[in-house]
Amino acid sequence: MTFTILEIANAIGAESAGDTGLRVQRAAEPAQAGPDDLALAMSATYGEQLSQGRARAAVVWPEADWQAMGLSAAIFAPRPRMAMSGLTSMFDPGQGYGSGIHPSAVIDPSADLAADVSVGPLCAIGAGARIGAGSVIGPHCVIGKDASLGENAYLREMVSIGARVQIGNRFIAQPGARIGSDGFSFVTPEISTAETVRKTMKDGGDAKPQSWIRIHSLGAVTIGDDVEVGANCTIDNGTIRNTEIGSGTKLDNLVHVGHNVTTGTDCLLCGLTGVSGSVRIGNNVILAGQCGVVDNIFIGDNVVATGGTKILSNVPAGRVLMGYPAVKMETQTEIYKALRRLPRLARDFASLQKMVSKPGSSD
Repeated sequence: MTFTILEIANAIGAESAGDTGLRVQRAAEPAQAGPDDLALAMSATYGEQLSQGRARAAVVWPEADWQAMGLSAAIFAPRPRMAMSGLTSMFDPGQGYGSGIHPSAVIDPSADLAADVSVGPLCAIGAGARIGAGSVIGPHCVIGKDASLGENAYLREMVSIGARVQIGNRFIAQPGARIGSDGFSFVTPEISTAETVRKTMKDGGDAKPQSWIRIHSLGAVTIGDDVEVGANCTIDNGTIRNTEIGSGTKLDNLVHVGHNVTTGTDCLLCGLTGVSGSVRIGNNVILAGQCGVVDNIFIGDNVVATGGTKILSNVPAGRVLMGYPAVKMETQTEIYKALRRLPRLARDFASLQKMVSKPGSSD
């Protein structure tokens, strides 16, 4: 699979120069690029590495003197990461999944699969399941009873879709994603220590030991269009109503979304983020890596939480959060500065304490 420089430039909406008929077959970093590679030198820092490789063509920044770099052709990328999106899509070789239904797949006769759906080895598709046109179901996937996937779904290996889960078009699930597990809901016959502590914010007292009783999940999961779920990501069913993931939302690897959570559109939940049950998340919210969200709160539109932030209360729209517990980013920055000054302040205080406590010192 090769492309000319002109074909690539047209595909990503960029300008090109030089020998635009030159063909390349893969993208590469500048120092490792060979003569048939397209080097990605989208900043001056990467441009300096071109001399270490043998690339004849490169994607460069708009002001780059590509001829002085020894290139035969160049593509100009004013917005590098946007260019990367188009480039990587063109050069992606895929996983090599075959077409059609693999003979080892087990598909219930009542399941409804569009004519061009691909189902890989050792898959299991339950009764009443529906899979839209152009979808690819990778090896070892499980799709439960009455679950529905829209058109052009792409499930990597070992993805599980539970019963009654409803998913829109162009859904992508990375290996090991689990959609539609039961929520983590348990109760004790009498008021538990956890309930007492939460209500009083004090020690639990002399609460007697009790066993936990399961609350079943009667809801499922509803996912909109153009959603992507990362490897080993988990989304729980709702208890009564469905857990909902809005269109365009992307979940990174190892993200957990608890029961009854709703997210708006185009949110980003980054790696190792955990969202507790019944949280309502607005549109265009970004929760960076290792964020934690306590249950039964709301997060407004366009909120950004930096890595490791722990959100314990409602968040108004547009707020940028940092820290544990989460506060405004600028407030957390001031807190951090004050913490760094504490050792010096402690030494100064100890020195002053010695001065005023000397015998015979004047007032």
